[in-house]
Amino acid sequence: MSITVSTHLNFRGEAKAALELYRSVFGGDLTVFTYADAHDVQDPAEADQVKWGQVSSEDGFTVMAYDVPSSQPFARGEQSFFVSVRSDSAETIRTLWGRLAEGSTIVQDLTPAGWAPLYGMLTDRFGVTWVLDVAVAYSAS
Repeated sequence: MSITVSTHLNFRGEAKAALELYRSVFGGDLTVFTYADAHDVQDPAEADQVKWGQVSSEDGFTVMAYDVPSSQPFARGEQSFFVSVRSDSAETIRTLWGRLAEGSTIVQDLTPAGWAPLYGMLTDRFGVTWVLDVAVAYSAS
């Protein structure tokens, strides 16, 4: 069992370009999972935007990102990040989720997602938004 913590950046239509920049700077592998990949297209203009993406390199650099859909409020530079906690253990994620969830507002229940066996998002009583998921290798279909 292990856990990692990384910054999860929020954009509006610029996540893929940002991830491509970070990959060019830090190296590593780029993974992009779009709203179309997730079968979660609410606005056809946003189908190819990033629902979940990351750059991860062998030297330990990892940054995650997504495009906030137009149905949700977004102001560039405000609420521009989440804290992402990942583990290879579903039991660990469930335990951490249970502890963080006390007094928190659940944004997305802890359930399976297209890129992870478990994924959830909550905002704690201090206003910090946390994303927890089980890390697995993702390959686009």
